[in-house]
Amino acid sequence: MSGLSGKVAVVTGASKGIGAGIATALGAAGASVVVNYASSKDGADRVVSEITAKGGKAIAVKGDMAKAADVQQLFAETKKAFGKLDVLVNNAGVYAFAPIQEVTETEFHRHFDLNVLGPILAIKEAVKLFGPQGGSVINISSVASESGMPTAVVYSATKGALDTVTRVLAQELGPKNIRVNTIAPGGVETEGVHSAGVIGSDLEKQMIARTPFGRLGQPADIAGVAVFLASPESAWLTGQRIEASGGFQ
Repeated sequence: MSGLSGKVAVVTGASKGIGAGIATALGAAGASVVVNYASSKDGADRVVSEITAKGGKAIAVKGDMAKAADVQQLFAETKKAFGKLDVLVNNAGVYAFAPIQEVTETEFHRHFDLNVLGPILAIKEAVKLFGPQGGSVINISSVASESGMPTAVVYSATKGALDTVTRVLAQELGPKNIRVNTIAPGGVETEGVHSAGVIGSDLEKQMIARTPFGRLGQPADIAGVAVFLASPESAWLTGQRIEASGGFQ
């Protein structure tokens, strides 16, 4: 598949999980990929190696997407390496569930700084690199933004805010031929889900019970949707929220 041949994509938080799946899928589709990571250099290097081993082009760039200076550096490195930008995937994020009695100011700001401010800062920089042909911004949200999940008040609020960012900027950036869409995954089996103790827990059973396919999603299930939104085949889509959740209800 080479539908994205000649395109350049930045994927934030791409050293593992959904981000890694999207980065490798974009690379397989022909895009040159900038693999952003905050701390897991080994993971980012593995993603780069997987892309380049199949004949693709990729680099890893460290950066905390909640910090403006790091975001600016990420896009400066992108320009230096590839000269342009066509696709931005805002995947970097954090999640920690807790009942309302345990919500703290620190956790609130940690979530909103990375999950909401980060994508806004990244889009701000991406607009400078998108050419006259425009570009595609893909925000990674969650079913949590609409499902009312108990103990997820802060996380869900950030994803609801990100959905709004998508709708607003789709209108604002449309005249520049920049499309802005959201993917909202359901439960996806990732390294983070394993480390959080979700696998084998009652929460996993509940998520599977609410999913018609009877399983958690895999990063590849989300990656295919991202490749579509990055491609010319989705050129008439903007401001949309695609729920890639296996029918989660």
